Amino acid sequence: MRWFEITIVANEQAQEMVAHYMHELGAGGVSIEESWSPDKPRDTSLGQWYDKPLNDIPAGLAVIAGYFPEDIYGDTLVAELTELLRGLPEFGYDAGDFTVQTREVNEDDWAHAWKKYFKPLPVSERLTIKPTWEDYTPREDELIIELDPGMAFGTGTHPTTALCLRTLEGAIKAGDTVIDVGTGSGILAIGAMKLGASRVLALDLDPVAVSSATENVKLNGLQNDIEVRLSDLLGVLRDGEAADGNPAASASRVVPPVDLVVANILAEIILLFIADVFDVLKPGGIYIASGIYKNKEEDVEAGLLAAGFEIVDRVRQDDWIAFVCGKPKGEDE
Repeated sequence: MRWFEITIVANEQAQEMVAHYMHELGAGGVSIEESWSPDKPRDTSLGQWYDKPLNDIPAGLAVIAGYFPEDIYGDTLVAELTELLRGLPEFGYDAGDFTVQTREVNEDDWAHAWKKYFKPLPVSERLTIKPTWEDYTPREDELIIELDPGMAFGTGTHPTTALCLRTLEGAIKAGDTVIDVGTGSGILAIGAMKLGASRVLALDLDPVAVSSATENVKLNGLQNDIEVRLSDLLGVLRDGEAADGNPAASASRVVPPVDLVVANILAEIILLFIADVFDVLKPGGIYIASGIYKNKEEDVEAGLLAAGFEIVDRVRQDDWIAFVCGKPKGEDE
């Protein structure tokens, strides 16, 4: 099969929206490379090390590359993507004077070459992400997440994913039941289990992500504890049926209400299903919402409060925010 690369150079703050549009238009994979410069701080608080050389991407810009099969790629696709990016200011994002380039690529060029940059990465006091192809000797108290993200988003290197994992470490309690919405590579679902959850339901609307997460769950020996399912947000629970028509409650070992919900997705998507999250949580349950760029912080906060959540904490990394919210306990709790 022939594959075509569409590369967008745009403002850093718009990178998640650009990647989102590429996925929506049928990309088989999306990569993001941010600018590095000698004066840009690199987080080494947990012993992270970086062997990736400084690149020549101008400060404040990001390079987002989407890979499309030949049956999707074409002039119409490029034009539609360009038009979507031009409309980003309507949603509070600015791609700037973005550029669009296209070329034909070999599948191996994009599916495997990036692996040389993905090394074992400590993301919290206890959690370390280890690519399956890397040798690594963990310390005695270290929790290892084995990961081969394939074509799915989520290696732990992006601030939103790291925020979620660190926040999970402080929020989760032994025996909690968890729902991970927009699971991607399955990294948050696996992290939740490593941190003491009893069961996790991992949901994603992208079949590629569902396949990747399922394989990563197996790599970590957690296939009896994590169920990965195809679902549009919490639709599979809200509608009471799975995609194949089977009752959700009978197919899933995680049945609402649950103790904790985590979602690492775009702010616009988070705002669409806040009420659903509130409904599936137990009184006193926790909702961790990440993937929120600073220009959407007030909108998400207002939506969470309007739904009845209490803001317990908010954690920041670079220009990204993760909200930790609580569902109030009943008067008899």
